[in-house]
Amino acid sequence: MAYARYIAVSIIGAGLLYAQSAETYKTRLSPIAATGQARAQVSGLGNATAVLNGAKLTITGTFDGLKTPATAVKLHEGVALGARGPAIRDLTITKAPNGNLSGAVDLNPQEVEHLRQGRLYLQIYSEKPADGTLWGWLIK
Repeated sequence: MAYARYIAVSIIGAGLLYAQSAETYKTRLSPIAATGQARAQVSGLGNATAVLNGAKLTITGTFDGLKTPATAVKLHEGVALGARGPAIRDLTITKAPNGNLSGAVDLNPQEVEHLRQGRLYLQIYSEKPADGTLWGWLIK
């Protein structure tokens, strides 16, 4: 009986430890024009929260005020905080000037480390400009 109680307490303790290990990251999505020509087409704001639990990153957020409907949202990996980089995952977004974004992705160990270094960011794409409207780096 004592052995079964020990196992139950160990499992519950491990579960609590795992639940406590979740890391929360936030970002404010703001307009950034990739080129000077696109500056007049960029508008809107948003925010997002990302929770890392193990290697699973779950992202939720909202945005509004785009001049044209959103077409995509992608998780990008920059070479440093504030520096652009390639898209590494696609997420889900409301295809409208206002709406929600969400997604759950599995990160590899290097991507987890880059998240902790502030190198992962979200970029919302819209019909115009097509190269990205709102950007925000995920910071703890």
